Amino acid sequence: MLSKVAERVYWTARYLERIESTARLISIYDKLLFDLPRSVQLSWYNLIRINGLQADFSERYAVQDERNVIKFLLGDTSNASSVVSSLKAARENVRTTRDVIPADVWYMINELNLYVSENIMWGVNRSKRHEFLREIICGCQQILGTLYSDMPRDAAWKFLRIGRNLERADMTSRNVDAAVAAIIEMQDVDEAVNSHQIIWLNLLRSLNADHCYRRTTRDTVHGKVVVQYLLANTEFPKSVAYCFNSLIESCGQLPNSEALMKKLSSIKKDFIVDYPADLWGQSLRDYLNDLQIQIIGMHQDISETWFPAWD
Repeated sequence: MLSKVAERVYWTARYLERIESTARLISIYDKLLFDLPRSVQLSWYNLIRINGLQADFSERYAVQDERNVIKFLLGDTSNASSVVSSLKAARENVRTTRDVIPADVWYMINELNLYVSENIMWGVNRSKRHEFLREIICGCQQILGTLYSDMPRDAAWKFLRIGRNLERADMTSRNVDAAVAAIIEMQDVDEAVNSHQIIWLNLLRSLNADHCYRRTTRDTVHGKVVVQYLLANTEFPKSVAYCFNSLIESCGQLPNSEALMKKLSSIKKDFIVDYPADLWGQSLRDYLNDLQIQIIGMHQDISETWFPAWD
């Protein structure tokens, strides 16, 4: 399989996962701010921090308000991680890999791209925001469902899985980090206990994990249990542990993966298997930051292993 085709399939999965995650995060954050007591002051700018886009945002906007944050995350073409930019990149990757991608995916991604470009202001304005975001989420799920249903389990499929699971591990760790940061920020608020419960529940919802969490734990929502579930549970598809197990499985079926497999196994042991369940507060944030650095490093290792410069 040509390295340029493998790389484009890998990035198609990452972009689609990123688009869905961004849409879901905005939708849930909107509901979170509505549910929290008025005395709790959480900023929309937290969504910029979650994605590590502070520098890029500051170059474009002087005011860190709701409208600017939503515009930047949804429709700003100067932001390579925005929904519009990611969708454009995913569409181009599908166009140039149509010989290994199911034909229906090309039509689906064109329909989603047209819908987003024609209705982007629905996302910026509150009145139709949730309807707009729901269409994006469903569109991404439809595309990924078709890929998972119809693609042969060949090399292209394996790179699709690698891209999707690496992006998921990154987004899950970032979402958990953001929730922990919010908890630390509101420690002195009178309604802190109730607010904590709301934040943890919405963290689960942002990853579509609330139902699975209750089925697995058969318990109410507790902060440390939620964090351990999202990091170490091996059955929930968006947990970091599940993503790393899938990465190890997919990478192990591709050539030249020996060094990569050793690093993946080492990260899994250090951050998942040996995860200290009593870790909390700033120590947990430092732990998650180290995990995110390792995930970024994994992308570099994957690129060096299978996507050498092909220009």
